[in-house]
Parts: sequence; C-alpha cells; structure tokens
Amino acid sequence: PSATGSCPPVPVLSHACPRSLSLGRRRREAAAAEEEVEETPQEKKLRLAKQYLEELRQLEEERAEEEEEEIQPADLIGDRLKEDVLEQKGRLQRLVAKDVQPPDLASIRVLRGHQLPVTCLVISPDDRFIFSASKDGSLIKCKWEVASGKRLCVVPGGRKGTEERHMGHASQVLCMAISSDGKYLATGDRNKLIMIWDTATCKRLHIFTGHRDAVSGLSFRKGTHQLYSASHDRCVKVWNVAENAYMETLFGHQDVITGLDSLSRECCVTAGGRDGTVRLWKIPEETQLVFSGHQGSIDCIQLINEEHMVSGADDGSLALWGLTKKKPLALARQAHGVQDAQGLEQPYWISAVAALRNSDLLATGSHSGSVKLWKCGEGFRKLEHLWDIPLVGFVNSVKFSASGDFLVAGIGQEHRLGRWWRVKEAKNSICIIPLKQRVTASDP
Repeated sequence: PSATGSCPPVPVLSHACPRSLSLGRRRREAAAAEEEVEETPQEKKLRLAKQYLEELRQLEEERAEEEEEEIQPADLIGDRLKEDVLEQKGRLQRLVAKDVQPPDLASIRVLRGHQLPVTCLVISPDDRFIFSASKDGSLIKCKWEVASGKRLCVVPGGRKGTEERHMGHASQVLCMAISSDGKYLATGDRNKLIMIWDTATCKRLHIFTGHRDAVSGLSFRKGTHQLYSASHDRCVKVWNVAENAYMETLFGHQDVITGLDSLSRECCVTAGGRDGTVRLWKIPEETQLVFSGHQGSIDCIQLINEEHMVSGADDGSLALWGLTKKKPLALARQAHGVQDAQGLEQPYWISAVAALRNSDLLATGSHSGSVKLWKCGEGFRKLEHLWDIPLVGFVNSVKFSASGDFLVAGIGQEHRLGRWWRVKEAKNSICIIPLKQRVTASDP
C-alpha cells in the first residue's frame, strides 16, 4: 500500500516481502562497480588496508596537533590498531569512571516540549543532536541541538488508523535507534509499526510492518544499515533499511521483549521481561544463548562492549554479564533503594541503563529521584556506586554521548511501558547532564 493525502508516498513494507525486492538494482550497482574497478580479491584487500591505515594516520596526526604532542605517526597508528583489536575482541575497557566528578546541578539543562512522558531518546554519533519521543499523540518526535538546546524539528502524531496519510506515529512511541553513520533514525510504536526517517530532514522514508504487538526495542548494527527489532510478540526481526527489505524472524522468549541492543558483530542481545532471561541472538546461525540471574521482570539492557552487557529489572537489581557465562559476573540488589508502597517495602524498579561504550562507566535510572553513576571493577566482576544526580520522575531512557562529555536522560511522570504509578511533580522533559573529569594522565 502507498500513502495518500497531502504527504508524499511512503513505501510500507510487510515482513512477508521477498528478499529479491531490489535484486535488479543491486545487480546493476554491482556490475557498475566491477566496470569502474577491475581488481582481484587480493588487490581489493590491499587497497582497503592501505586506505584504512591512511585514514588512521591522518586522524591521529590531527589529534596530536590539537594536543600539541610530539608523537611518531607509527606509534599513533600502532596504538590505534591495538585498540581496534581489543575493541573487536571485547577486551577494551577505558578506565574513566575514577575521574568522573559530581556534576554541578546548576549546569543541568532541561528541555521542555513533550506534553506526555518521554519514552526514549538517542544521541547522534557526532554528539550534535538528540532525538526524543513520547507517549504524546500530538508531539511525537523532536530533534534538539545539543549546543543551544533549540528544538529543530517536530513531527506531530495523528489519530489511530491514520498512519498511511499522516507523517508521524499515531500511538505511543516506545523505542528508537540511530545508524552509526547518523543517516537513518528508526522509531517503533505500540501499534506494531516501525518507521524509518532521514535524520537530516526529519522526513519519513519507510514503514515496516510484520510485528504482531508493540515494538519495544530497536538497534542498528554498528557500521551497517542492518536493523534489529524486538516486540511484545516475543520475536526478533532483522531488516535491511538501505534496501527497504525484511530479512528474517527469530523466536525464543517466553514473555514480551522489553529491550534490545547490538554492536558491530552480527548478533544482538534482548531483555525478556517476566521470562527472567537475557538472550544473545547469533543471527547467521539462527541460534541463541540464554542467561538468567534477575528475580523480576528484566526491563532494560545495553552492551558495554562486544563481550559484556548490563541489564536492570523491576526487582531493583542491576546485573553485569559476560557473554561466556550464563550467570551475572556482578549483581547489585536494590540498586536504587526501596520505597514504601501501601505499607510494604518494595525496591525501586530499574527503568533504564546506559554504558559509555568500551569503558567502566555506567548509569541507571528509576523513579527514586536520581540517576546513579556506577563504576565496573576490573574484569567486570564488581559494581561500585559513584554518584547520585537528582532528577524527579521516571527516568525512562538514559544515554551517554559518544565522547563521554555529557549524559542525557528522558524524564516522564509515568513508566514508559505502563501507568502503574504517577509522579505528579515530575516534568516531562529531556535533561542534559555535563560530566566533568579530573585532569590526570590517561590510563592505557
């Protein structure tokens, strides 16, 4: 089906769409590429290796000039190559947590614009923009400029059933993801739809259909336009956004999937709600590894690096995992403390987790009145609480900038997945929290 009305036609993709959707175009592109460059596989590998090394040399020379350091280019390239290898193996852990200072509360910026609770947000790879979404039917997607806090783009929502002729979502947006090149934004809603957007223009490009319940998790594979989606229908789907193509569906969870994340490997991790499991999905093999350790519903998850991840649950626990162990490497129970609910002491739910990639710094959100910063011990076998950042309301999403210079929290009066409690004094908003560090010699 195609869009009608005042908006331009938008392709709507069903999960039953054949993989050969754009086969002719791909063959033409491949033929054109072969005509342009006639080279053997060995010559291609050599060319790409030289190109990679030249890019590394230029990048590190620019960095050295900025820092006014006299370092040999060979040393810079060697260090960078070692770092890349460690990152691919999941062994890179930059030790930054010990230098993080308590933020100045006066420096926290609050951006207002959503009328109902903020449910999800992402930061562009260059740290210049924030995209956020809400339960609000009339103000669904905002694009904010980090430097000024200015609202650059708003896509209003519509009434249920108007998705085909209306530009925005017509139900609550629960999740979003941005591609590592910053080109595409994906958003998923309670009405089973995934929408793909051009980040520069905020124009909708595609609608993906196929999930049979709310879309609750989205993640682009790093370095590609491959998109993973998770849903309350208990399955994971794989899409090729650039080619507007559905690829495959994976099953395994016994309850609704509440969160999903991925990095550069062809796999993703999911949180399985009340089935009590975290799962690692190996896409090419169509297999999965099952991890268990939480006692309650697992509501949020994020990869720290290629071999470690962090998850949070409504039993108040925060867990660190290694992908080679079925049980948590470290577990912090009642991480945000306890509340008095109708005469009973109940732990504050962990509603959001974030990791500064390839480092030892974590952040967690709840409705306990603060965002907490954590340090991962050596080997990810210990969790150490660092600082509390006071924020009133449900912290439904939290993200570190790529540089680690700031943290962004999406705040709402209600939890992103339901309406169990309401914090009336909370403001539905985006909070940008600067992160200061001690000036010390950097750790290897």
